[in-house]
Order: sequence, then structure tokens, then C-alpha cells
Amino acid sequence: MTNAQPLYDLAPVLELMLLGLVIALGPLTWVWARNRRSSPMRRLQALTVLTLFLTFDLVLFGAFTRLTDSGLGCPDWPGCYGSSSPVGARAEIAAAQEAMPTGPVTHGKAWIEMIHRYLATGVGVLIIMLTVSSWVQQRRARRDAVPAPPLSPWWPTVTLLWVCLQGAFGALTVTMKLFPAIVTLHLIGGLVLLALLCVQAVRHTQSAQGRAPVTLPPALRWALVVTGLLLAFQVVLGGWVSTNYAVLACTTFPTCQGSWWPAMDFAQGFQIWRKLGMLQDGSHISFAALTAIHYVHRLMAYVVLLALGLVAWRFHRRGVLPAQTRWLAGLALLQLVTGLSNVVLDWPLVAAVLHTGGAAALVVVLTWALVSSRAATAPREFSAPTGASRVSA
Repeated sequence: MTNAQPLYDLAPVLELMLLGLVIALGPLTWVWARNRRSSPMRRLQALTVLTLFLTFDLVLFGAFTRLTDSGLGCPDWPGCYGSSSPVGARAEIAAAQEAMPTGPVTHGKAWIEMIHRYLATGVGVLIIMLTVSSWVQQRRARRDAVPAPPLSPWWPTVTLLWVCLQGAFGALTVTMKLFPAIVTLHLIGGLVLLALLCVQAVRHTQSAQGRAPVTLPPALRWALVVTGLLLAFQVVLGGWVSTNYAVLACTTFPTCQGSWWPAMDFAQGFQIWRKLGMLQDGSHISFAALTAIHYVHRLMAYVVLLALGLVAWRFHRRGVLPAQTRWLAGLALLQLVTGLSNVVLDWPLVAAVLHTGGAAALVVVLTWALVSSRAATAPREFSAPTGASRVSA
């Protein structure tokens, strides 16, 4: 029955859209109730921050969906066996579960998968509201000569387009049967979405509080940028480990399989476009390939942890960005502890979800630090109108 189910069944689209609107009404009502006497710009700031928070929760639930093997809990998209909920697909799910009790389709996994889709739809509605509100405020500022939003409305517009792309990758995750490259791109897309929303939340908050970015020495600012790039690369490697289920290729620390350099097949491990557990020629991926995937991520983790520690230490010494400093130090420690737990405790679900959550939080905090700071500029020189000697500006 599962094999006969079409991969795309758009019958429940309208019901799912309506459900997403209902889910979004809760946060929208909360923002309006708490800020009904505030300015429209203050409400926009509150909605942006809340949308960032709920998107972070969505990323966490997406990790939970993947780590509980619920990504194929409903084998079609966007609904579940053509229904808007597992309730309407009870018979199909029961048949699939009876045929394969530990398979990808069970009642529990179907609910986890559909709840993830419901939450994603709700977040999509919130981002639509952000986009509409930003353009309305921009138009109002031009018409009534009131302060304009601190960011161009194109920021939420690009964010909305990115959400649509994320939805497409979510569909491909199901219809391509957990293709590792697609699942990894879906994970990366969620983190990029967090970064886009974080930029907007920080800029709106700075505007509401009348704060300017903190000036950093150029070397420290560049260290922050490089650390962000290293983290981005490590996130990609971590996604590749998770989507290839390579966590348990090394179950000891600091060595792997009792060796500092175990047998590894990098060519197989980083063959990108292939099915889960397979190679492009149709053969099964080797254990040495999984080891290579795991060990590269582990080696890169040392570099990223060192970079995070150095940036946090230099921030602390200069007394700048104290909140971001504490978060960077705490999250780096969390990543170390949860990463080790995944290895030595046989990949416990809580540690695995927290490890993904820690990576997402680091993306948010580094984005927060970048938007909250700027590099100091060297004094410029100019010629005085009287022809006097050049002086510093």
C-alpha cells in the first residue's frame, strides 16, 4: 500500500494552509495583545523576535523528526496518504505498520512528521505577515514622513522566498526517500533562515532601543567573521554526519576504533549525489566511508571550538558584547558535552537533539554578534580649505 501511494497529493493543501493560519493566530494575537498600545514599529519588532524564537523551535523539532526516523512517517507530501492529518489515514498507516512494525511508517512517526509540517506552515504564515507589515510600514513612512523600518522590506521578502525554497526541500526530503544531500540542504536551509531572521530581529531591537553597533578593532571583527565561516562549514559537515547516520562509526574518544587515524575512505564518504546508504554505482557505502565522514567532522570540531574560545576570550578581555560572550562560551561547552555524549553513550536522543540545537543557537549568536558590531575605521585625512597641512579627521 505504501508503494502505491503517489509521492505528491495536493488534495489537503487548502486544509493545511488553513491549519497553518490557525496556528499562526496564536503568536499574532499574543504580539498584538502585549503591544496594542505600542507603535506599529514596536509591534513589528516583537513579531520578528517571536518568529525567530518559533523558527528555532521548528529547527529543533525538525532534528527530533530526523533523529526519530520519522522523516518518512507519511510517505507523500504535503499531507499523509492524501489526508491533512494521520487521523484521516488511520487505515493506511495501520496497514503499513502491520506489514513492517519497525519500518518508516507508524502511527507515532506519522504524527511527528505531520506536526513538523504544521509548525512549518505556521512559521510560513508568520513570515508572510512580517513581509506584509514591513512593506506597509515602508509605504507609511514615505507617505506620512514617519521613521522608516531599520531594514529594507526586501529582507523579509527574501526570507519569505527562502521559506518557500525550504518547503520545496522539505517535499524532496520525503519524495526522494531521505536522499542525504537533500536532507543536508534542508537542514542548512533552516539555519540560514535563522540567520536571516536574526539579522532582522537585532536591527529592529537596536532601532527600538536607540543603540548603535559596538565598534571592534578590525582584527577582532575579522576573527568573528572567520569564526562564523568555520562554524558554517562545520554545520555542513555535521549535517552530512547526521543524514548519513555516521555518528556511531566512532564510538570512542579521543581515538576512533582504537586508532588516531582509522581506516577511512574519503572518496566514498564525500560522494555527494547518491541514495542513503548507497554509492552512485548502486553498491553499499563502506564502513570506512562512514568513518571518514565522522572523523572529518570531529577534527573540524577542534578547530571551531578553539576559534569560539578565542573570540569569547578576546571579547571578555575587552569588555564588549558581554551577553554574546557568555552565550558563545556556554554553547561551545554544550557542543563539546553533547558531541562526546553522542559518541560514548551510543547516540542518545536528548544529546543528539541538543547537539543540533546547540549548532543552531551558535548560528544565531554569531549572527547576533556580527550585526551588533562593526569594525573601527582608521582616521581619514583631508586637506584643509586654507591649504594648511593635512590633519586627521
